[in-house]
Parts: sequence; structure tokens; C-alpha cells
Amino acid sequence: MDIVPVAEPGPAREILEEEEKDGIEPVRTVKTQSLELRRSASRPTNALQRFITPSTFRDEPPPDGGLKAWLQVVAGHLTLICVWGYLNSWGLFQAYYVSEYNLPASTVSWVVSIQIFMINLLASFSGRLFDAGYYRPTVLCGMILEVFAIMMTSVCKRFWQVFLAQGVCSGLGMGLVWSVLDGSVKMKKLTVERCPTVSLISTYFVKRRSVALAFVLSGSSVGGVVFPVIFQQLMPHLGFGWTVRVMGFIVLALYAVVLSLARTRINPRASGPFLDLQSFKELSYSLFTVGTFLMLWSVYNAFFYVNSYAHDVIHVPSSNSLTLLYLMNGVSVAGRILPGLFADRFFGPLNTFIFLTAIAGIVMFCWTAVDSLSALMIWAAFYGFFGSGLQGLFGAALAGLTTDLQKMGVRIGMVLSIGSVAALTGSPLAGALIEYDHGNYRSMQIFGGSCLVGAALVNTLAALAGTGWLRRRGEPRDSCVDDESTRQETKN
Repeated sequence: MDIVPVAEPGPAREILEEEEKDGIEPVRTVKTQSLELRRSASRPTNALQRFITPSTFRDEPPPDGGLKAWLQVVAGHLTLICVWGYLNSWGLFQAYYVSEYNLPASTVSWVVSIQIFMINLLASFSGRLFDAGYYRPTVLCGMILEVFAIMMTSVCKRFWQVFLAQGVCSGLGMGLVWSVLDGSVKMKKLTVERCPTVSLISTYFVKRRSVALAFVLSGSSVGGVVFPVIFQQLMPHLGFGWTVRVMGFIVLALYAVVLSLARTRINPRASGPFLDLQSFKELSYSLFTVGTFLMLWSVYNAFFYVNSYAHDVIHVPSSNSLTLLYLMNGVSVAGRILPGLFADRFFGPLNTFIFLTAIAGIVMFCWTAVDSLSALMIWAAFYGFFGSGLQGLFGAALAGLTTDLQKMGVRIGMVLSIGSVAALTGSPLAGALIEYDHGNYRSMQIFGGSCLVGAALVNTLAALAGTGWLRRRGEPRDSCVDDESTRQETKN
């Protein structure tokens, strides 16, 4: 009697069963985890070796909750504090560099533009490495680079040094860190690990995916409040150098917590390209890529230029202009979370994402009519809510157009890599429009509003081409959920 493996999901325990069918000799079955072993006289014993591989264990449906799943949300939240939260503090750095180096804002803005460019460009590369299981060298390299860049920024004396440290080096580190999170889950001595940050949360949640992703991405808003407060409070007492070093130590401590919490659950793809060009044959995916490009071309400009607008146009003192940055980032916490709740309960992530993009574009157009500090504060609150809300739903919206969770990292990475060109040129282009218009911000405001409204229209076409708009809840077609009844209904 030989042992023949038959792949079949089962509980994580052993069950001995004896079956007898139509007078045939009893068959003894041993079920353990997702591997079923049967005794048979007609199969070779060495066939067992072909099944004891990582491919034997099929991915289970996302748990959609539980301690482990929500710990991944916490880890992702802390990661976004260190990456996008630090970036959202750029308004303070820009004001300091313009004053310290006597340079125009359009020149200084290349630092933050190259950061965002590197983050999005590396998303495809590091996301594929994470999908393949190369977590540790990728994430550790990213964390070391980011902390090193922050420390080097604190000792920079010239602008080109700032560009290399805070722009290039920090952007490289953030790009690697943002696209990956630590994790390994042991299953019968086989490791199932690694997927991109946004994709990691998507593999733990389906029905609550929008809420989970929104909370993760709210970390950028929290960091956008915490780091400016640190900068404002410590700068007069410690100076620029030690203030930035304190930020670096905070980032280092938060990353240590991330490494201790994060775990993944989807089998790594040991083989496969860094690009999945077949995805662009899907009309919905291609249109979504175009919409993302337009969105990234302008969505950050208001966050980066609202302080200079308050100072140059409304003639607000620098101390009061910082309040606008706190207000925008503070309101954006609610903007990250509340739209996710509505997306899960009523409209679906893609539909809500389109709505927020359109409203953000309209609010950007309204910026042209702002001529007082009180009006600017009201405007900043509205844009902080809607502008951050659409960023919080980006991952969930794209997940709704993705059928294979193991390709989630590559698909998100490709969209962001293409969008990185828009992120690179968006802020300097906005500054160039201001200079071309002799200090008038109207051209930049109209450009930003047009891009966001255009992104909403293109993403509407993407939704109609796919399934997001047609589904009431906008829930993704999750390939790892094995719904036998659905398949039977399809056959019938």
C-alpha cells in the first residue's frame, strides 16, 4: 500500500477516515492542513515528494478581521507616517530652503518632486521583489537609506547637497519601504511571505478593505501633523540640524515597531516578470493608469503651495501660514477614514474614489476665488478632506479591478511607476506657471482643477469598462476566495 497525495483543502489537524465504496477495499485517508494523503496499491510512494512544495498549500480566503489582520493595518499606518507623513511636512522645509538659499520655490520644489518620483518609480521594482519573497534585503535597505538621508539632510550646507540627501537618497529609501512590509508566516516549515504595503492589506481584507486601507493611509496625515509640530517647537531651540535629527530618530523607532508587527499570508511568486504588460490589455486597467497620471500631476500642489499662497497673495505672517498646514493635514485624517467607511457600506471604493477626485477638482477651481485668511482656512479644510480622501482610496479602487491577488504588487507598481513621471513634473510645473504668470497663482489653480476633473472622467470610463461601477458595493473579484457555489451556478 503506497501513500498518494491528493491536493485538497482541510482543517489544520489530522483526521483518520475509512471509506468503503461498492465492495472495493477500504481506503484510509489522512487529512492534514491542505494536503490529503491516501493509501492506494496502484500509486508509487515517491510521488509524495512532488507535492511537498509551497504550491501544495493553497491561499485561504482573506480573514477580513482578527488581531493579526488589524496588526498589519497598524504596521502600515506607522509606515505611512514615516514615508508620506514626512513628505507632507515639505511645506516647512520649502519655506526654510527658500529663505536659507535664496532660491525660487519652483527650484526648491524639485527636491520633493524627485522624492515622490523615486517612491512611485520604485513601486514596480520593489513590489515585484516583495511578491517574489525578497523582503529582508529590500525593506532593510530602504529603511537604512531613509534614516541615513534624514541624518545627512541635517548636516547639509548647500542646496545641491539637500537635493542629493533629501531628494534622491530619501526618495530611494522611501520607495523601497513604502512598497514593502516585513512578514513571514510559517506553515509546515514552508514560508509564505512578502507583498507590497497596499497589497498586503488587500490580502487580509475584502469587505472591510476600504476601511483598512484608509486607516493605513491616514498615517500620512498623522505624520503631516506630528513632524511640523516637532519642527516648529524644536527649531528655535535646537536649530535646523538637531531638529531634523530628532525626526530621524523618531522614524527609526517607528520602523522598529513595523518590523515586529507585520506579517503576510500570500504565497510568494518565485518566478514572473517585474512587469505584467498583459494587464494593459484590460481597458479598465489602462484607463485607470491614465486617470492616476492626471491625478498625480496636481493633487499634491495645493499641499506644497498653500503656505506660499498665504504669504505671497494674502500677506499672512509665516507663523499663521503654518496653521494652514496643520489644518490641511489634521482634516485629512478624517478624509482618509470616513470615505473608506462610505465606500464599504454604500458605494464601493472605485465609485467613491471617482466622486472624491471630482470634488477635489471643483474645490481646486474654487481656490481662485479665495482672497482672505478665513476663506483660505475654510478652503484648506475642504481640500484637505477631499484631496487626502482620494489618495486613501487609490489602493482599494485598483484592487477592485484586480482578479489575481498575487499580481497585486506588480499591477499597483506599474500604475505608480507611470504616475511617477507626473509626480516628478507636477510641482515644478506648478511653480513655473506661477512664475510665468508673474506671481499670480490662477494658472496653477486652473491647471490643477482641470487635471483632477479630467482624472475623474477617465476613471469613470475605467469603471464602466470594468466591474467597479456596475457592482453596488464595488467589491473586488477576489481570486483567492474559492466559492464553489458560484462556480456551480455558472456551470448551470
